[in-house]
Amino acid sequence: MNMRNILVWAILLVLLLALFNMLQGPVQQSSSGTEINFSNFMERVESGEVDAVTIEGRRITGQSNTGQNFTVQIPEDARVTEQLRQNDVSITAREPQEEGINLLSILLSWFPMLLLIGVWIFFMRQMQGGGKGAMGFGKSKAKLLTEKTGRVTFDDVAGVDEAKEELQEVVEFLKDPSKFQRLGGKIPKGALLVGPPGTGKTLIARAVAGEAGVPFFTISGSDFVEMFVGVGASRVRDMFEQAKKNAPCIIFIDEIDAVGRSRGAGLGGGNDEREQTLNQLLVEMDGFEANEGIILIAATNRPDVLDPALLRPGRFDRQVVVPNPDVTGRERILKVHMREVPLASDVDPKTIARGTPGFSGADLANLVNEAALMAARRNKRVVTMAEFEDAKDKVMMGPERRSMVMTQKEKELTAYHESGHAIVALNVPSADPVHKATIIPRGRALGMVMQLPEGDKMSMTHQEMTSRLAIMMGGRVAEELKFGKENVTSGAASDIKQATRLARAMVTQWGFSEEIGPIDYGDDQGEVFLGQQLVQSSSISAETAAKIEKEVKALVEGGLAHARQILTDKKEDWVTLSEGLLEYETLSGDEIKELLKGIKPYRDAEVPDKNDGGESGGGAVPVVDEDEDSARGTAQGPQGPLEPKPGGA
Repeated sequence: MNMRNILVWAILLVLLLALFNMLQGPVQQSSSGTEINFSNFMERVESGEVDAVTIEGRRITGQSNTGQNFTVQIPEDARVTEQLRQNDVSITAREPQEEGINLLSILLSWFPMLLLIGVWIFFMRQMQGGGKGAMGFGKSKAKLLTEKTGRVTFDDVAGVDEAKEELQEVVEFLKDPSKFQRLGGKIPKGALLVGPPGTGKTLIARAVAGEAGVPFFTISGSDFVEMFVGVGASRVRDMFEQAKKNAPCIIFIDEIDAVGRSRGAGLGGGNDEREQTLNQLLVEMDGFEANEGIILIAATNRPDVLDPALLRPGRFDRQVVVPNPDVTGRERILKVHMREVPLASDVDPKTIARGTPGFSGADLANLVNEAALMAARRNKRVVTMAEFEDAKDKVMMGPERRSMVMTQKEKELTAYHESGHAIVALNVPSADPVHKATIIPRGRALGMVMQLPEGDKMSMTHQEMTSRLAIMMGGRVAEELKFGKENVTSGAASDIKQATRLARAMVTQWGFSEEIGPIDYGDDQGEVFLGQQLVQSSSISAETAAKIEKEVKALVEGGLAHARQILTDKKEDWVTLSEGLLEYETLSGDEIKELLKGIKPYRDAEVPDKNDGGESGGGAVPVVDEDEDSARGTAQGPQGPLEPKPGGA
């Protein structure tokens, strides 16, 4: 029975005792007799109505001849005994009983006050997130993990070798501090893990503690901020006090940007709760009092908003970048997550890694889990490559919408649209190999063409960019050539949007326009304040803006003309592929090449779609096209290499 149940039963018991006492009071009073005054008592004694009495101190009880019980209070100087003896009244004397402390009455009198105190404690605990008692809201909420079970080491972390090497020195210091101290070296007091969400920043911090075998305190940045000014600073002090008792140890603060934002950027002035907490954290990390043996590791995906004082040497000495893994890192991460999954002999982690550019560690873990769930739904004992292929398509593009009813006209339009993208991709000067084309609706797309890069790309050439512009406009040109200008649909809305973004980035950021020159006219994404950003955006003159729009239009129309030329020259291939998509719905890259040579793809009777990639790698990758469902109005943008980011990443 827990404390809450015990408290409930105790309160019920007190209430029952109080009720019993209230009911018993009048009965005891009636049994002691009627209260009479002293003069009446003496008259009864003198008249002979009283035969016997009992004296207890200054109180007399007795019974008259008529059988009536009575009680009387006598004065202090009254000589009652002599008068009673003169009237032949039998006298019985007893020691007066001292009234003890009535615990029940005390409890009843204090019960309202105790109830108010209990309610106040309850609400204080609720406001302070379940603090340790009513006055414990200034205590640290950091949780101590001793890693007795589920210990994580560097063997469980893959794909971030550079980050592991940076933190290996921290592990060696925690194991043998004298090795560095003999030469006068000082270990960095803090390490800031910077990277996109899902790259394994928290896992790396746990691995450092697991490798060193030291206590590991974990807390979130939002746990410091409360409604009362000074509470966060008190929690910082208490956290470091606990860490000193367990030194050497590691303190891990997740999402430190919640408390470490630049001071002076808000509306609260310099005395608000968050800034007080940050000031205390700065002092604890590098102040007058040394915190030897305490290493602070923090994680964030917004290093640009952190206060400069937090990043200076002596506090967070090192910034460890934890990026999305490359193809080798993805393969190793997949092998880590596949340890507990029964795999078929045809599963190749290297092939899956090639087909998942831009995936983080969390994305890969989700991919393996989706494949296992899919195999379970299909009543299989092992997970095959087909499940990984289907899971990859589901993660990247959404589940198939086979229940969606499409008319024959819509299917034909989608088939010619997608085959236009594919034929242009096969004939431009520089493009990734076509991996798959489908007219099966997925998510918000009615159909799509996917390309599989041969390796991770860190940059794009001018030829690759202009080729992509042609690929993006291939669907729009295909609709125009097949059905006429008057029957062109809104399905190319996503293609036009992406082509415009890519062309604008080529002109304003990457210097691919002779008219504009190598000048950066893009918006500064690093600015915090919206006002400054608006000033920068409006700094472009009307004449320059007109030139930019002219250059962007020329690039997009150049891609349109290039796509029109390819589809005109390769009309026979384009029609063949369109008819193949109408018949088979989904074609892999190898099947497209065979179909264009006159070889029809093989379809097993039990397997309606052959989705393996053959020699091309079999991995679904960034979406090259999404044929927009016109009823929705907007399309889901592609991921990966098509995103017009600096360097073409």
